[in-house]
Amino acid sequence: MRPFWLLLVISLPTQKATGRMRVWRALKALGCSVLRDGVYLLPHRPEFRQAFQVQAEEVRACGGNAQVLLLDSADQEQQSLFEALFDRSDDYAKLLEMIRKNAQELDTEDLGQAQRRVLRLRKDFEIVAMLDFFPNIAREQVASALADLEQAIRERLSPDEPRAVQRRIKLLQRQDYQGRIWATRQRPWVDRLASAWLIRRFIDAEARFIWLAKPEDCPSGALGFDFDGAAYTHIGAKVTFEVLLASFGLTEDTALSRIGVLVHFLDVGGIPAPEAAGLETLIGGMRQRWTDDNELLAETEKIFDAFYQAFSGTDS
Repeated sequence: MRPFWLLLVISLPTQKATGRMRVWRALKALGCSVLRDGVYLLPHRPEFRQAFQVQAEEVRACGGNAQVLLLDSADQEQQSLFEALFDRSDDYAKLLEMIRKNAQELDTEDLGQAQRRVLRLRKDFEIVAMLDFFPNIAREQVASALADLEQAIRERLSPDEPRAVQRRIKLLQRQDYQGRIWATRQRPWVDRLASAWLIRRFIDAEARFIWLAKPEDCPSGALGFDFDGAAYTHIGAKVTFEVLLASFGLTEDTALSRIGVLVHFLDVGGIPAPEAAGLETLIGGMRQRWTDDNELLAETEKIFDAFYQAFSGTDS
C-alpha cells in the first residue's frame, strides 16, 4: 500500500536566519502541518514530494541537513489525528462571518466597494480551499454563502440580468439559422459580447444585431438572447454563451469550451480561470472607449478571435 504521508525533517545553522525564513515561508505557503520544530507533514502527493525536495535542496545549500521521508499511519486513529492537523474549519468560520457581515451591509454600502470586498473574499476563500486537503461540509457552506453574496451584488449592479430557467436544451441545425436578426440588451457585457461573437463566427455569419433598450422592445421576428424570455438565455447552471454552444452542437470544440469557462466566471462566478482578469480588463476598457454597441462588438470580436486562436494552439 502506498505511504499516505510525507515528512520533511530539517535543521539549519542558527546563523542562517535569511535562509531559515525563506524556507519557513515556502513551507507555510504549502500548507504544511508542523509536528515539532523542523518536522513538517503533508499528504503523500507527487506535487508535495517535489516541493519538499526543492526545500530540502534549499536547506542543504544553506549548510543545513534535510531528509524527505515516507510515513504510513499506524492505524486509523493516527490517520484521523494527522488529518485533523489540516482541518481548516476555523479559517472557513472566519470567512463565513465576513461574508455574512458583508451581506448584512449590502443595502447601505456603495456597490463598487461591495464588489471589491467580495473579490477579496473570493481570493481568500480560494487560498483556504487550495490548502484544504481533506475538505468537509465547511467548504461547501462557505462556497454557497459566497456565491449567494456574489449573486446579490450582481442583481443590484445589473437588475435586468436574466434569471436562469430550467428546461432541456434542444439541438438545433445551424443551416436553419442563417441571415437572421439577433437581439439582446444594449451596452453588452461579457456574456452578450461573447455570445454575439459566437453567433457571427460559428452559427450565422450574416447575423445582424439589434441592441435593445428594454427586452420588451424585441421584434417578433428576431432571435433574442441573454434576457428573460429570450430564445437563448441562462438555463440551469449555464450562461447564455454555454447555452448557445450546447444548442448548436459546438461543445466538442475545446477552445470554445475554454472561452466558455472565462465567460461563465466573469458573468456569474464559479471556477476561476487565470485569463479571466485580463479579459475583464480589456472589455471594461473597451466599453469605456466605444459607446456605440456595434463598434464595441467589432472591437471585442478581435479579442475573442485571439483567445480562440490561442486556445486552439494554431499558428494561423
